[in-house]
Amino acid sequence: MEKLKDIISTTSGDIGITLTAREIDLLVEYYKELLLWNKKMSLVSIKSPLDIPKHFIDSLTVTKFIKNEPSKLLDVGTGAGLPGIPLKIKMEALNVTLLDSSRKKTSFLKSVIRKLDLRDISVINGRAESLIHEKEYKGGFDIVISRAAFKIPDFLTLGEQFLSDGGTLIAMKGKNANDELERAAGTIRKTRLELTCVHEIKLPVTGELRKILCFHKNLS
Repeated sequence: MEKLKDIISTTSGDIGITLTAREIDLLVEYYKELLLWNKKMSLVSIKSPLDIPKHFIDSLTVTKFIKNEPSKLLDVGTGAGLPGIPLKIKMEALNVTLLDSSRKKTSFLKSVIRKLDLRDISVINGRAESLIHEKEYKGGFDIVISRAAFKIPDFLTLGEQFLSDGGTLIAMKGKNANDELERAAGTIRKTRLELTCVHEIKLPVTGELRKILCFHKNLS
């Protein structure tokens, strides 16, 4: 696993993120659990040994847009825990909620959280469309994030309802983000969300293009 540690350390450094030895160790444990559970269910696509570390680094690209301070983050459609678990490992002050509709995937997430002994992180098995009707969650999060789980218009419509006034919504997208954003213009006008940042980054090693879109929820 020393080679894996070197890969995680080097590639995170390539995007300007320094990981501590403990953070790298936790990501390695997460990697092991993903490999183990992936044999039983489809969590992530693994075509090469670099695929899982790539998912970790991709998840960490948004750290520069999130303050490492006590705040509530909702990861909608988290799947295998991406980006929520890597963000929690790197930004311990965050209170993270992982939301996914798959019972099998949420079972995996709960197992990983126990295995890694992570604190202030919870898992909800359910659909975002249903959860927005519960008072506990409506407007209850400082940050709402999703990694390519929704088209931008759908994510804006759903995510805004979870977001507190003055909060930040972050959409992690691929190379076609501009096309989606153009189609979302009408949706944006119907919300209290304002696009404040479009950040483009190439992932180390693979050179894959990622775009991070940040929206601010204006005060009512």
